[in-house]
Amino acid sequence: MFKKITTFLVISVCIALISGCVHSKKRHQFVYSKSAGKVLVAGATGRTGRLVVNKLLDQGYTVRVFVRNQDKAKKFFADAVEIAVGDVKDTDSIAAAMQDVRWVISAIGAGGSKGKGNLPEFVDYGGTKNLAEAAVEARVKQFIMVSSRSAGKKKHFLNERHNNVLIWKLKGENVLRESPLNATIIRPGGLSDEPGGKSSIAVFPVGGETKLRRITRADVATVCVSALNNTDAYNKTLVVLSSPETKQLPWNQFFKTIPSDDGARLAPND
Repeated sequence: MFKKITTFLVISVCIALISGCVHSKKRHQFVYSKSAGKVLVAGATGRTGRLVVNKLLDQGYTVRVFVRNQDKAKKFFADAVEIAVGDVKDTDSIAAAMQDVRWVISAIGAGGSKGKGNLPEFVDYGGTKNLAEAAVEARVKQFIMVSSRSAGKKKHFLNERHNNVLIWKLKGENVLRESPLNATIIRPGGLSDEPGGKSSIAVFPVGGETKLRRITRADVATVCVSALNNTDAYNKTLVVLSSPETKQLPWNQFFKTIPSDDGARLAPND
């Protein structure tokens, strides 16, 4: 009788262990699926951010938008997204928005704001720094930043008009490069609001592009969503431009052509 009970217990424990392993594996696979975690989009009501959100929704991702104006977010997205109200200068609101988030896409930018608190120093740099630090704490899997092809250029008309915005953008990029995050920095050329998908998208390493080109915001959004959850895009800086004369690389090759940043910060240049 004792032997039968012992045998039964051993078999039960083995079955439990096997079941636990199977369930654990399933949970692991689920965590990395689109439905397992949320994408937090900062700058979601901007012209590029809105397109990013819509493409994410089309791809089946669960999206939380981080915005200052809830009514504006409701107007653009209705009930299709979760809305977290806050400011990239307010670390408490960022920490709350970052709960249960697996991926972050940042399309923030001071733009032409004249408000003292909304200068590039506090948004493009400070806001990126705050988001990155919160993302590290939240163990976010990947952080994608929309920057500018000209980030870091000292002699540029945008710096004259917008309080050295390109210098502050580079400082924001470098925060990501030096962080433990899997960061993807996307540097688009001049942005246009024309429909996307009309031209091939060319990708270059920093300094590898030779022609001044534009790109549509819609195509930038496509690059962002294609980079999401793609290990070939980790820890890289991509310059993306429209290129009608070249053939579009398939996405499984697009990101592989760019070398890793290897955590190296970039310096401003002329």
